[in-house]
Amino acid sequence: MQDTVLVVEDESDVVDLLRYNLSRAGFGVIIANDGVEGLEMARKNRPDVIVLDLMLPRMDGLAVCKALKREPETETMPIVMLTAKSEPNERVGGLELGADDYVTKPFSPRELVLRVQALLRRLRSSRSNDLVTVDAFEVDKNAFEIRLDGKRLDLTTTEFKLLALLIDRRGRIQSRESLLFDVWGYQNAIDTRTVDTHMRRLREKLGDHASRLETVRGEGYRFNVQASGE
Repeated sequence: MQDTVLVVEDESDVVDLLRYNLSRAGFGVIIANDGVEGLEMARKNRPDVIVLDLMLPRMDGLAVCKALKREPETETMPIVMLTAKSEPNERVGGLELGADDYVTKPFSPRELVLRVQALLRRLRSSRSNDLVTVDAFEVDKNAFEIRLDGKRLDLTTTEFKLLALLIDRRGRIQSRESLLFDVWGYQNAIDTRTVDTHMRRLREKLGDHASRLETVRGEGYRFNVQASGE
């Protein structure tokens, strides 16, 4: 079955470039030329991946991302954001809202296709039938969810993959670089702040269990098998 990519982009030359290269790689491609149309098409067509530009007419990419992640029917849709190099704050904002990856303009079409393919592979490999229970945490990879004290955590796709990986490797320090590779698929440490941003968001969602995610100065992060005070 053919995977579908929704491209939300208002620049015709970029649209043509993406349509050609994604189609050539075997994807079905649907196009939206502004944010409002993109949001409507995501709800209607349920694409496998969304390539979302930041600067859009009628509704910008951050607003679209926020709306998608707020709705149960669309919250798990993987999103790759297209950003300009001069927009680092917006890029971080997109990641904080739940975007899974970003590509800066001008970009290599081959790189973007590889990012989309890697994102889909990571998403599907994490949906195995494994069920892992560690104290109050229960990771259900088949259902693509993590429960804490029996309650489902409201996680984005990337947050799920990050927390599930840390739980799988509990007690072992994971460097930011290795997390970028294993969770995001980056071959090079492009921006380790991406990891820090997601870890901060995860701690907020874990509440009283936030101390399970330990920062090891100069090394990285690890999931404590038994946090102090519990």
